[in-house]
Amino acid sequence: MDTASMGAHADVRTAPRALATEAVHAGRDDLARQGLHAPPIDLSTTYPSYDSRGEAARIDAFAATGAEPDGPPVYGRLGNPTVARFETALARLEGTEAAVAFASGMAALSAVLLVRASMGLRHVVAVRPLYGCSDHLLTAGLLGSEVTWTDPAGIAEALRPDTGLVIVESPANPTLAEVDLRAVAHACGSVPLLVDNTFATPVLQRPAEEGARLVLHSATKYLGGHGDVLAGVLACDEEFAGRLRQVRFATGGVLHPLAGYLLLRGLSTLPVRVRAASANAAELARRLAADPRVARVHYPRIGGAMVSFEIHGDPHEVIAGVRLITPAVSLGSVDTLIQHPASISHRIVDADDRRGAGVSDRLLRMSVGLEDVEDLWSDLDQALKRPGRGAGNCATSHNEPAPAV
Repeated sequence: MDTASMGAHADVRTAPRALATEAVHAGRDDLARQGLHAPPIDLSTTYPSYDSRGEAARIDAFAATGAEPDGPPVYGRLGNPTVARFETALARLEGTEAAVAFASGMAALSAVLLVRASMGLRHVVAVRPLYGCSDHLLTAGLLGSEVTWTDPAGIAEALRPDTGLVIVESPANPTLAEVDLRAVAHACGSVPLLVDNTFATPVLQRPAEEGARLVLHSATKYLGGHGDVLAGVLACDEEFAGRLRQVRFATGGVLHPLAGYLLLRGLSTLPVRVRAASANAAELARRLAADPRVARVHYPRIGGAMVSFEIHGDPHEVIAGVRLITPAVSLGSVDTLIQHPASISHRIVDADDRRGAGVSDRLLRMSVGLEDVEDLWSDLDQALKRPGRGAGNCATSHNEPAPAV
């Protein structure tokens, strides 16, 4: 049985390595010693133990601190060796002490809110836009939280004695607005800053280096990278990770071992995929910005594989007109996806709040993949030419932070 990876966080903290090297080797450093090349998949839900006193002591220790139990695994809801490998690797890529994986990005965010609420810190300060379901979770108070929406300059003033968390997403979904993470972290003071780093990935930015205590990923997206796994993960310090593990154990939002395996495999090509897709996206953003059928292009200063653009005509006609590009929710896969946020990903956000955050009804969001850029442009060009397309003057610029409400 593969048990070495359960303590793998300490095992891989050797001399600093380049990101591309970490992506390939983190979480796998012990394989050669075991006579393995590919990491094994441990699908066990439970594990035999003939030392019930020792097992009781380990469970007591976990209940006290949330630290990963020493020795062999106990139960799948407490931890899994394959998932632990992915957690080790992601922590190394983000430059944090630990990472805790969940069944989805929303499960991961929910766990953070529950951790802070358990300490009597239910107030959250957040900057729009966020992913639509994150916005809804906060606004609806589904976990008993209360949110104050503000812009980055208003964070310090919005803090209260019961503020448990500040949340930003940069680049933001779907406008790709960026914030100064170091300045935001400074404004938070002692309140933990959570940065949703899904769009950027650690290839483009590492929020922990700018002062964020929590780095959230919908691992479904770029970390997996192939549209075949649903997962979420938080990179953080070990103290917070312990609390997250306790919530995960109590609520059951665990990641399946097969998903952990696919994510670890996805990380190995993450730098190559992100850089190649980003080159395609930058070229498409340039062409869209020069196109009179396009009113405005949003593309982050840090780069990336996401492009959003507002058109003069009917965005639904573009969705209906693409043939190579897939009209679908989600993002970060090897193939290119396009969607209309006001209809799908941000439909759950109040229309006035949505528009106030810069998510206009004519905005399209495109996750650019690894296809040949000429083929992608040909498909976009013919979709923009569909009947009913209007033409007008194109207002182009690099993305600017959208106003928050």
